[in-house]
Amino acid sequence: MNLTDVALNQKVYIEDILGTPKVKRRLLDMGLTKNTEVKVLGHAPFGDPLKISVRGYTLSMRKEEATKIKVREKQ
Repeated sequence: MNLTDVALNQKVYIEDILGTPKVKRRLLDMGLTKNTEVKVLGHAPFGDPLKISVRGYTLSMRKEEATKIKVREKQ
């Protein structure tokens, strides 16, 4: 599943980041690396942008970017 499929207040872990090298680098620079815990905090009325918690800070990202982040539930 990708980050846009995650329910509100659910914690998941990043499995992979897809996209062009430029997009991947941008997301990695924001701290979105493999096995990092991410919690979905909310989203705008039409679902864009998405508000997440990662590494102790809050981050807003476009839905288009969030679809490129593959996540898994805690095992």
